[in-house]
Amino acid sequence: MAQATEEKGRSRSPPKAVVVGVGAEDGLGAALSRCYAANGRHVLVAGRSLEKVEKVAAAIRLSGGGASAHAVDAKREDDVIHLFDAAMTDDTDGGPADLVTYNAGNNQKIDFRRMEAATFEDFWRSNTLGGFLVGREAARRFVPLGRGSVFFTGATGSLRGMPGFAHFAASKAGLRMISQSMAREFGPLGIHVAHVIVDGAISGERVLSLFPGIAARLGENGMLETAAIAETYWQLHLQHPSAWTQELDVRPFKEHF
Repeated sequence: MAQATEEKGRSRSPPKAVVVGVGAEDGLGAALSRCYAANGRHVLVAGRSLEKVEKVAAAIRLSGGGASAHAVDAKREDDVIHLFDAAMTDDTDGGPADLVTYNAGNNQKIDFRRMEAATFEDFWRSNTLGGFLVGREAARRFVPLGRGSVFFTGATGSLRGMPGFAHFAASKAGLRMISQSMAREFGPLGIHVAHVIVDGAISGERVLSLFPGIAARLGENGMLETAAIAETYWQLHLQHPSAWTQELDVRPFKEHF
């Protein structure tokens, strides 16, 4: 039976990789996609805006890598299932995926007293429910093959709540618990599950536009570079199963913690 499972998981082509939660070309999702493609994976670049993910995928193809764009709302179960159907098909793009990263999410400071229940629920859907759906589909597809990596992007809010961020902290803490539970359930079955806490400001369009002057204020290497974060994810994927990391944090050397 073990030999049959191993044979089933083999492909003549390198396996694919999936990145869910890709937006701007200078964001972390795009950097993860470029990193995986640079290491020989055909990447399924998935995000809510087809225009944005196609820009990322096209740039990867232009540089000689393999990538395809997929419009996916991670909060919609059907979208996630269809994405994994494509990811696990052995076709001209590559073999069944062996690397999945959930990078979707939302953040905004909101006064607790003014927060609507619908807003709290929306953050839970983006940061937690989407992670559950992606994690569940990855487990369903990877366990029969006895291999695969499933990584979740976390945040400082995964560990502690700050004023104005109760909704964010609650939803990110939920994602962290999904990661921990999956690791304990599926690690013994050959699936590497890890949670990456990104602690600090990411050097990208979103942060730079929301906080003008932040780059100058933090100085050289005061912000997290997306390519450096992405390389950390790839190194997680390469880890030997005798020394798997379940959780780690990345932060600039100047960041207080």
